[in-house]
Amino acid sequence: MIARAKAAIARHWPVLRLRTILFSTLLLVAALPGFGALFLRVYENALVRRTEGELVAQSAALAASAAVLWPGARLAPHRVIVPPGPYDPQSEVDLRASPILPPRPAALATPIGPRPAALATARRLFPAIAETQRTTLSSILMLDANGTLLGGGEAGRSLRSLPEIRSALSGRPSTVLRENGSQVPRYAFEWLSRASNLRLYHARPIMVGGRVQGVLLVSRSPRPLCEGMYEDRGKIVLGIVLIFGALVMLTAILSRAIVRPIERLSRATRTLASGRPAATDLPSLQVVEIRDLFRDFAAMADSIDKRSRYLRDFASSVSHEFKTPLAGISGAIELLQDHEAEMRPADRRRFLRNMADDAERLSRLVRRLMELAKADLHQPGSTSGTALPPALAMVADGLATDDFWVRTALPEQLPRLAIDARTLEAVLMTLIDNARQAGATIVTVSASVDDGDVVVDLVDNGGGIAPADRDRIFEAFFTTKREAGGTGLGLPIARSLVEAYDGTLALREAIQGTRFALTLPIDVAGDRTGPSLTHQPFRSRHS
Repeated sequence: MIARAKAAIARHWPVLRLRTILFSTLLLVAALPGFGALFLRVYENALVRRTEGELVAQSAALAASAAVLWPGARLAPHRVIVPPGPYDPQSEVDLRASPILPPRPAALATPIGPRPAALATARRLFPAIAETQRTTLSSILMLDANGTLLGGGEAGRSLRSLPEIRSALSGRPSTVLRENGSQVPRYAFEWLSRASNLRLYHARPIMVGGRVQGVLLVSRSPRPLCEGMYEDRGKIVLGIVLIFGALVMLTAILSRAIVRPIERLSRATRTLASGRPAATDLPSLQVVEIRDLFRDFAAMADSIDKRSRYLRDFASSVSHEFKTPLAGISGAIELLQDHEAEMRPADRRRFLRNMADDAERLSRLVRRLMELAKADLHQPGSTSGTALPPALAMVADGLATDDFWVRTALPEQLPRLAIDARTLEAVLMTLIDNARQAGATIVTVSASVDDGDVVVDLVDNGGGIAPADRDRIFEAFFTTKREAGGTGLGLPIARSLVEAYDGTLALREAIQGTRFALTLPIDVAGDRTGPSLTHQPFRSRHS
């Protein structure tokens, strides 16, 4: 079911530009306060509670005045009443949670008349109540301790059935929300406001001598949301303009820092895919992740370019290497076909021998090319490290003769190398055999530990490498022994094998002969080898 829902969403989900997504996200975040003010009633709730506070203040002042004017009330003029602390009323209304009661019903007839003391106090307080009503536009009604109205068109009737009146008669002030049946819409967007059709009623007890002697019922409609927004329209418009301007600016910055570099990188990728060089200049407004992405792309493009040049040069070299023996074979076949009848047996045998030699060279080239390909694609296995002395002994034992020695100068304790034994033997075999073929009689192998690596030096006493050839010895097919059957692939294969294990193979300066430095990382999981064979030559077991 979840998979089907995801598939349906994916089918109808629009493909948007990143600029559109960024601007939409920022616009949504900026609009959240406005949505909160309208739909979560944050701003409107503040208006309602402000109205409630005004009603509480009016009723408290009038109730205190009524208590002072109440017949029989006694106040000691010398006594100062100190309040226990600042008054902090807790609001009782919340547009999101408070119930909305029906409009205030009409007062009910009651056989009990108004209490004389309450009626006398009301008559003395009516001028203050009338002035307060003109100023605050509130409706103010005064009731006695039985809930009977003391003035107005419903004087002598009772409102005791109302919950807010009952609460005030018990000594607890109460505020309720009621529908306003006489409300007439005045604004086009008044439907957005929940408080536009409401009226607040606050009932406060009149306390005299610690007893409830009457109630003040104060009511008023809260200020509509649209009216409040209209009054603050200048600030609201200015805020919208500033927020929209900030959104445009942020979108422009994000577009310049993220979107444009991604588009440039996309164009560079297409350019690189077409075989042309791609520009990878860093953007002027940099972001850490985008900068790293550009640097990684530049490294990839450089690697692809180097690999492409290598493949072009390699293909050219392979073509050249194959062309010579193929030309020899083709020429010999043509001569045999044209002059076989009059050709002497010795010449025929010579041509056939040359063809066999060229075919053997082609076979040798193919085998070495396969070895080079395997070396380039070689992946180190999860085998344990290899000790240098046993691998060196194996190679030296196979190559040493009466005229050729391998001498070692290894430390007593040497870490294991992070390379498998067969690969290490193949690399050592190539280096030592090259020295033997170059006319050396002794190859000295030493080793040392340098910053987490083992450096193996192989120095021979041969004639050395010509200065003009030193920079080309690791090039594929470069050899100075072509007539002797050399393919020029031995050292490139050895270097590729070493690099597969994060090592290096380099030609170093030597006082005499040739010196190669083989650097391999230490096998951190392996132990150190036992005592090595130090300063001892290896001879062939068959010599």
